[in-house]
Amino acid sequence: MDGGAMVVTVQRWSGREARLLRDALRMSLRDFAAYLGVSDRTVSNWEAGGAGYQPRAESQGILDTALGRAPADARTRFAEALGMSDTAAPVTGRIEVDSHKFLPVFIGVERAGRLREYLTLSEGAQWLESSSTRLDHPEAQSCVLHVFACGVAVFHLVQPHEPAALTDLAVWRYRSYASDLPWARDKIRELLEGDHAGAPNPEYVLSLYCLTSGPWAGDAYDTALRLLSTPSVLVDRGAPGGPAPLACTVEESLLATGFDHPDIVSFGVRGVSTAYAGWSGVAYASHSSERSLTTDELVACELTVQALWCFTRHIQQMVEDGQDPSMPERYGWRFLRAAASRLTTARAQETAQHVLMREAIMKTSGLAERLRTAQEALRESAG
Repeated sequence: MDGGAMVVTVQRWSGREARLLRDALRMSLRDFAAYLGVSDRTVSNWEAGGAGYQPRAESQGILDTALGRAPADARTRFAEALGMSDTAAPVTGRIEVDSHKFLPVFIGVERAGRLREYLTLSEGAQWLESSSTRLDHPEAQSCVLHVFACGVAVFHLVQPHEPAALTDLAVWRYRSYASDLPWARDKIRELLEGDHAGAPNPEYVLSLYCLTSGPWAGDAYDTALRLLSTPSVLVDRGAPGGPAPLACTVEESLLATGFDHPDIVSFGVRGVSTAYAGWSGVAYASHSSERSLTTDELVACELTVQALWCFTRHIQQMVEDGQDPSMPERYGWRFLRAAASRLTTARAQETAQHVLMREAIMKTSGLAERLRTAQEALRESAG
């Protein structure tokens, strides 16, 4: 081992650490398997199992050896991914947050097809095919409508904020949906030109907050991101006249003492980002622009989850209404099976950060279970 290299050890390897090591070595799955002297399937199984899967004893030893003979720069990258190196989050005197709202609505495959004829085909991987167009929104810096071929439309609103406190942002979030949802309903009806009978109203699912600066340091900074992912703890949503802020001492106390909840999932990488997924959405702060996830990557993951959440919600609603759920064959149970595989299986071209992001959002959104339930319902209905 190089004399000046960082000393890194792993007490117990899981699929997550194995993936982080492969990413640190900048190897494909096949090359990493050859580096270890195991099969491609073995490595794939480890990574698919994530943090909950622990390789057998002999494999633990193989991974120890691989880490020990890894180049110094790869060990450093691995240590950073594990949180063994410290890079302080930037501290400024004000809070700056980009709020990303997503308002999905199921309009049906036929309506989506007709609407997409007038839109621009979205760039990037198109396994979940979509088209998009920019719209004017009275308060958003940017508003893009994404229409998916599977029958879902998703409004994506970007609204930068500089709130005096996190509580102010949380209250704005809840209050603004009271006007955003009717606006989205009217806009989709306008675009469908009267052919909107039976189309449900848009609804809120999850938000994304990208924090660009904040006045906190150390543990308080970490707590602030947790609060952004679960802003309901700062708001009295049952107050007369609508959502109201709790006393300012609530936020101050939580920032001072810390805040956590078993449903909050971390997917940040020390020195690279602080990131949490909670029941209300995702909070992300980049500390290294060269190595962290981009906003576009975070948004792309959210759009996919939003679209499929809305799709499965429509199937659930049909079942609850006593109907036999049905979809065009192209978007039947096989489509959902393929979607579940893509969202729960690590792929060779993905970085560890992408995998951690997707796993966290899938877990907190409950989408994996929804996909399974909807798949079973469509399969039973098809006979």
